[in-house]
Amino acid sequence: MAENGTVVTEFILMGFQLRAELQVGLFLVFLLLYLITMGGNLGMIALIQSDPRFQTPMYFFLSHLSLLDICYSSVIVPQLLGTLDMDETVITYERCATQFFFFTLCASTECFLLAVMAYDRYVAVYNPLHYAAAMTPQTRLGLVAGAYAGGLLNSVVRTGCTFSISFCKSNRVDFFFCDLPPLLKLACSETQLREQVIYLLAFLVISSSSSVILVSYLFIVRAILKIRTGSGKAKTFSTCASHMTAVALFFGTLIFIYLKGNMGRSLGEDKIVSVFYTVVIPMLNPMIYSLRNKEVKDALKKALGRVRVSNQSET
Repeated sequence: MAENGTVVTEFILMGFQLRAELQVGLFLVFLLLYLITMGGNLGMIALIQSDPRFQTPMYFFLSHLSLLDICYSSVIVPQLLGTLDMDETVITYERCATQFFFFTLCASTECFLLAVMAYDRYVAVYNPLHYAAAMTPQTRLGLVAGAYAGGLLNSVVRTGCTFSISFCKSNRVDFFFCDLPPLLKLACSETQLREQVIYLLAFLVISSSSSVILVSYLFIVRAILKIRTGSGKAKTFSTCASHMTAVALFFGTLIFIYLKGNMGRSLGEDKIVSVFYTVVIPMLNPMIYSLRNKEVKDALKKALGRVRVSNQSET
């Protein structure tokens, strides 16, 4: 183990540190959640790509959200399963930095993409006659590229700031993946300036994305209030309900864990919240968008029907 003055070349992820039987139970639960996440998001992408009804801007953005959730979950969950299977997992310094980079890239890009999806809903609801002209294929690609570029920039700066810190107090990370709060506890060099830059970036990403979402929904609510019939209002609102749910879940957990910093909160609480937004939310997103969307439910029923017919014909 690295002690005073010894430079860390590898980390030991300590995971949850629970009794053996509890670790086995959690391993099976998280493995099941991961398989559901992969199946749900891959299924959503396949459905969008195969059905002509889904060749619209909203579903184009949704397919990228599913792609991000697959990557997001795959960066973290295999490592999480490893810590549960072996109690402690050794991870090299380079691999830890790589995991941190891709985790930050996925999380930041998802923030920007959710903002893009809110803007898309604003254009569709507030100015439906000009929706097709406003959301051309080039515009969609530009908005998605901007989301990925913003996530990449934040990830490069955040990873550079974090891993330019000297770690020599210990190499035992009291967490199940390489995240910022537990890594900062191992620092033996001055971290105040770097922490300020990192948390400023987190604030800018979350505040800029949430501002776009908030303004978009203010205009959406204004448009809904102008609709005369109750059924028309309900139908218009339903097109935004899934996105609002996804935004509330994702941004709520990010604000809790990053913008609150370390004020009065233990790493045990951070682990619970981190499990929620790295394991649970990527699993829930395809369910949120399918269960609350009649078009997706109808397409799923037709796809399952075709599978049944195919199986019956083979037998």
